[in-house]
Amino acid sequence: MPFLNADGDIYELYLGTEGVDLDPDNPENRFRTEWIETVTGLLDEAAANAKGLVITATGKYFTNGLDTDFIAANFAELPAYLDKVHALYSKVLTLPVPTVAAINGHAFGAGAMLALCADHSVMRADRGFWSLPEAALSMPFTRGMAALIRTRLADATATEAMLTSRRYGADDAAAAGIVGEAASVDDLLGRARAVAAERQQVAGPNLGLIKKGLRTPLLDDLAVITPATLL
Repeated sequence: MPFLNADGDIYELYLGTEGVDLDPDNPENRFRTEWIETVTGLLDEAAANAKGLVITATGKYFTNGLDTDFIAANFAELPAYLDKVHALYSKVLTLPVPTVAAINGHAFGAGAMLALCADHSVMRADRGFWSLPEAALSMPFTRGMAALIRTRLADATATEAMLTSRRYGADDAAAAGIVGEAASVDDLLGRARAVAAERQQVAGPNLGLIKKGLRTPLLDDLAVITPATLL
């Protein structure tokens, strides 16, 4: 399960399990319901104690997004499940500390969108893709998800990413403005921590208020209850 590394004022939130590169129970760091609850609690802990937060993982995946096994077995619960995903995005978007995503591996679908919620992002240069595969999988985007992508990316990039399911490596993702920068695997975490540290002086309740004001239309869209008619 996800865990926090409290290293000074800059905390690290790992999306996988401590001590292993791949969690045997959730090797792709998918958005299982208990995973969402754990991450939400850790975000609250970081908000209360840290001055900056790096969101990362280990192994092959940053996160591969929605729990497709749960969806297939509990289709009637899909709208409520997606509402929990939206709430997680809103939590990250409004955290009262600077946030930096250190994208260590593949970030697909809902996981790619989670990376967009951070204030800044650094992506591993030598391995891993950022991608929105929904079009290729015949899956729609919710109103909140579309608003998130539209808000955080330039229109041309959002259009290409949403309509083609292109897989972006780090250099292409940085050039398109999907991530802030690319870094080698050896420099990834250090660079993410450095960015968070550079911004730590603005951490506090006022930063959370500024983020809410900056992102009010997006937060409103994420708060809309997912209709059962979505699919």
